Amino acid sequence: MKKVGKLFYVSSALLLLAGCGEEDAPIMDASKARGEPEEMPLEEGGEEGAEDEAITDEAASGSGEDALSAYSSEQIEYARVWRQLGPNQEIDGLYVEQIPEGTPLNPDDDTSAAYTEPVIQLAGSRVVDGSVTYSSNGDGTINLYNVPLRWDGEYPAGEDFYNEIIEGTELVEIEVGEDEEVKRLIKLIESQP
Repeated sequence: MKKVGKLFYVSSALLLLAGCGEEDAPIMDASKARGEPEEMPLEEGGEEGAEDEAITDEAASGSGEDALSAYSSEQIEYARVWRQLGPNQEIDGLYVEQIPEGTPLNPDDDTSAAYTEPVIQLAGSRVVDGSVTYSSNGDGTINLYNVPLRWDGEYPAGEDFYNEIIEGTELVEIEVGEDEEVKRLIKLIESQP
């Protein structure tokens, strides 16, 4: 019985040592394991911009292997932006409104300046859920506008007031976040008419 025990311990030790033996062995890339074509680095003749596309694709696809592949890059972006910046995470619905360039920030004020680019406004189903208004840069960052879902105050506020809002946009890097949380928010997305 003692010999079997010693044999077990010696075998275990040899297995552990064998696993540590190839320190410099290359680790297979997950894309190679799935049989996907290998991207050529720029210095080896790859297309210019291929590196940027890979970064954008990686950010859009999520941290898990194809975990979010069933969803569009827009859906993933909306969910990630709300997850990071939405005032209330316990929402019943996530409403998406596309606002075209040239739309006044405050349609109820004749002195309102207009958006200088197309923006997206995300909002919960209730006013208390808040909103996030931004434009996407397509590189994992957004331009965040500090505008409310509903405007209160005295009008006319004056063009300078609105220009300060436009000039005060903040560049924000959006985190990838947990895939399950992103999926939960994607399932709540509804487009506004």
